[in-house]
Amino acid sequence: MLNRGYAYSTIISSEYHGQTLLSHLASLYPHSNREAWQQKLDHGEVTLNGIAANGSETVTLGQTLIWNRPPWIEPDAPQHFEVLFEDPYLLAVNKPSGLPTLPGGGFMENTLLRLVQKQAPTANPVHRLGRATSGIVLFAKTPQAAGVLFANWNTPKTQKIYRALAQHVAKQDTHEILTPIGLAPHPLIGSVWAAHPNGKPSKSLAKVISRTASTTTFEVSLSSGRPHQIRIHLASIGHPLVGDPLYGPTGQPLENLPGLPGDGGYLLHAQFLKVHHPIAGVELNLEAALPSGFSLEK
Repeated sequence: MLNRGYAYSTIISSEYHGQTLLSHLASLYPHSNREAWQQKLDHGEVTLNGIAANGSETVTLGQTLIWNRPPWIEPDAPQHFEVLFEDPYLLAVNKPSGLPTLPGGGFMENTLLRLVQKQAPTANPVHRLGRATSGIVLFAKTPQAAGVLFANWNTPKTQKIYRALAQHVAKQDTHEILTPIGLAPHPLIGSVWAAHPNGKPSKSLAKVISRTASTTTFEVSLSSGRPHQIRIHLASIGHPLVGDPLYGPTGQPLENLPGLPGDGGYLLHAQFLKVHHPIAGVELNLEAALPSGFSLEK
């Protein structure tokens, strides 16, 4: 089934001032080359300051660029979620693997945000999980609740604990991981978050839950919230997630990607979340049951 299409809107910034529109589109949205963008322009999909564009225009600072993407058939994704907690201010759900939290990457309607807002129209996520990551996603229903949760999210007032299935057998029972995370160049996808010496400070605590002959199941607590933090951190200590299509044993992206960066195939689950209720002030302890594939050992 076709979705409703989407209007992608941007404001031309100073760094792009003076480019031709065609060049700007090809650099801004690299999923399509110049020839493909020229076809979209010829079909009337792009406007510059409200006027249909042909691609030869020179963009200038402050102009509004809109790409009216026609309706498309989205990739399949799970259409269900489990409600873990709900009151007038908060909604916590257990997101299944394979369902994006937010629109992007070809997904618009097949997202957790769209599904949740059908039953709670004012709900917006306080954080996001990667498409292949399952577990707890917390939504705020009011701006006041959102503001308090955002302020407390990466502080000791909020505790986030994940379960992860990693490659290789860990020799230590506990790892404090402080690998900085930043954007690194990649020849196939432009840039990607990865272990980076000049990246932002990041902290995870990984504890061994169980071992097999070739894998380790970790419980990982986060003290920061960087993109793909657990995947990068465990990879940086030599334990990439089993089936991870993006990160290798150093926390750097693989040169020859076996799939797209958003692809799944790994087991990572947001199992526990402890937060202070933003209005009532009481402590909430949320738990999402482990999906199949994980050991049920506590």
